[in-house]
Amino acid sequence: MKKIVREFQFSSEESEQIKSLARALDLTETTAGILFARGINTEEKMRAFLSPSAEHFLSPFLMRGMKEAVALLTQAKEEGWRVAVFGDYDADGIGALAVLSRALKRFGIEPYLYVPERTDGYGMSVSALDAIFDEFMPDLIVTVDCGISNAEEVEYIKEQGAYVIVTDHHELPERLPDCITVNPKFKDDYPYDNLCGAGVAFKLAVALLGESAYDLVDFAAISTVADSVPLLDENRDIVAEGLKRITQNPRPAIAALLGDTAPCAQSLAFTVAPRINAAGRMGDARAALRLFTTDDEEEITRLAELLNRYNASRQKFCDEMGAQAKRQALAEGAYSNVIMIAGCNWNAGFLGIAAARLAEEFSRPALLFAKHGDHYRGSARSIDGVNIFEALKACSADIEEFGGHSQAAGVNVKEENFERLKRSLDAYIGAHYAREDFLPSVFVCGEGLGADKKFVRELNALEPFGVGNRRPLFTAEAGHTQARLLKPASPHVAIDGCGFDFMYFGGAKELDLLRSDVNKTLVFEYNVSTFRGREQLKGIVRSVVCRDTGAEETDLTAFEFLVRSLAEKRTDAEALCEADLNAFLAQKTEECAYGLCAVYYNRETLSRFPALAGISSDVFRLSSGSVANALLFAPAPDCDLSPFREVVFLDAPPVLRLQTGNARVLASTESRGLERLRALSAERENLLSVFAQLRTLPLIGSGYAEAAVNFGAEDKELFVFALNVFEELGLISDAGGRYEVNRGVRTDLRNSAAYNVWTELKNGG
Repeated sequence: MKKIVREFQFSSEESEQIKSLARALDLTETTAGILFARGINTEEKMRAFLSPSAEHFLSPFLMRGMKEAVALLTQAKEEGWRVAVFGDYDADGIGALAVLSRALKRFGIEPYLYVPERTDGYGMSVSALDAIFDEFMPDLIVTVDCGISNAEEVEYIKEQGAYVIVTDHHELPERLPDCITVNPKFKDDYPYDNLCGAGVAFKLAVALLGESAYDLVDFAAISTVADSVPLLDENRDIVAEGLKRITQNPRPAIAALLGDTAPCAQSLAFTVAPRINAAGRMGDARAALRLFTTDDEEEITRLAELLNRYNASRQKFCDEMGAQAKRQALAEGAYSNVIMIAGCNWNAGFLGIAAARLAEEFSRPALLFAKHGDHYRGSARSIDGVNIFEALKACSADIEEFGGHSQAAGVNVKEENFERLKRSLDAYIGAHYAREDFLPSVFVCGEGLGADKKFVRELNALEPFGVGNRRPLFTAEAGHTQARLLKPASPHVAIDGCGFDFMYFGGAKELDLLRSDVNKTLVFEYNVSTFRGREQLKGIVRSVVCRDTGAEETDLTAFEFLVRSLAEKRTDAEALCEADLNAFLAQKTEECAYGLCAVYYNRETLSRFPALAGISSDVFRLSSGSVANALLFAPAPDCDLSPFREVVFLDAPPVLRLQTGNARVLASTESRGLERLRALSAERENLLSVFAQLRTLPLIGSGYAEAAVNFGAEDKELFVFALNVFEELGLISDAGGRYEVNRGVRTDLRNSAAYNVWTELKNGG
């Protein structure tokens, strides 16, 4: 299940420092605390962070190799050398090519630009270099956003009689290329090591041209956001300066990609960058490169429209591949520490996106591969806290080549080594990370609801948000809430009843949970909206986290879900006594962290199964699709438990309607879960009495539990049971939040599965 993690806890000494900083900068202590926790822990750093600008740019000459690179490029200009720039096909590589090509032209060099397609693989290759030499015969090749792992290819270039400058930002391999190399990862005088490839190219441009190169910062800003590097320190200054330029005087190419979307870090990440990447994913990276290097407005319009079409196609293909990959992962059993699958007909351009989706959904590293001859080319994506680059490095004996960083990497592996690499990665990750590292986490700054507009404006001043500078989230505890759809059939929900107004986009699927009296935590961000000139403070809900904290057993929604899950046929389950079931659970949870779901309807049951201690419990629905070992209290009838390897009913409802697929189903021989149902006085005359009441008063609610509360029923559990029976028999129907009595229907109580189960229980079944 999801885990709420506090971003920070302060000592008494740190708290005093934060109070002092808050007074000095006229900030709330919460804002000062957020900055302090993110390493901005002095007055000077806070002022710089809150006022990002080009004034904070570092001297490029602090970076190792920069002076030598400028000297060689100066020589190339003076001697009229032919200079080629070799980039990468993604948004970072395209941005880097745009920055350096424009800088070189101003410097006095007319460069030849080369970008490979994704089918050519990541980085330099001999075939790509041959194409450059055949067409251009360069005297010097400069790489951007690649090259640090191409020691052999650099030697090949030198054998052809050309010089090489490598500019890159990826992790340093054991063998470095023997040439002038500029990379912030080197231990040198440059104090910041998280620039993206275009950021490094921008620093080289500044080294060549001075501050006149600052107007190229918009390209670097797009790449910085696109490449998911931390938006702190100099990256923050680059993005802030780039957004200023895009807002005040956008280039036609960037304006065309933004359309009507306002410039911000989020729009660069989710509007501009995907369109640049789409060109490469569709096998036409040169179209994106041409868009960012031409000044012909007609060509810009045509190319921007082309990238928009590419992006629409990319979304369709990614959705299809993502669905296929998920089905394959579940079919193979997602029960190891890594998801690693291959497809024969997959487009390599979409592997990274699909892998990222799987990594998020299954909450562990995911690697997707496309087959090319006897090789598999793949993309790896990871989760916070698991360094996939280090894992691949440790398993490099099974890999042909790889490169990347902690959260993403490209990998090539021979077909014969594929399964061995999968086993090696599973073993390495299992040995180096605790099970807690794989729990989906929501990071929060603290409890909310005490905010004012000044505080929210302070939070807005922390933008741009992104990697390393999360948007601050807060929590609000709630029981029953007044949750309602914004309009009929809307997927969005408005929530009242917590002392604050919330919006939950896409929250309709959790209406039953929101309206129940189960204790829950709303995770939200603050927002100030303006309507008719008036500002209003709202919370935008990002997640709802529930734990079975032992609320009273009269929780109606839990009882409703139990009743709704009753079916005519008994569950085909293996029956075990509690001792044997405990032993089974202990063995399974010790063997594997994935594949087991234990279901219960009676909270007292858990105390009888110590083997499940430490596993958090979800309520009604699983909060994660990770297939990690889980406890689930009172599952909603539409819960799909089929991805699990074993489904165990701890208190053995004898009849149940849940999706368990091909899972092995086990149940306790005890049936405490149905005691509440057995205790009902649901005799025919009592049900008829409830039905008579329904004829006289309106019945409003999105479910039986809410309807019982709104109706004011004295025996709410009997009322819930009766409504289920009546709807089964067609005596009532749900008309979108209002139950209507169907006149003239003749039936028999024995046609109701729920009534038959109750009768069986009453008779000792």
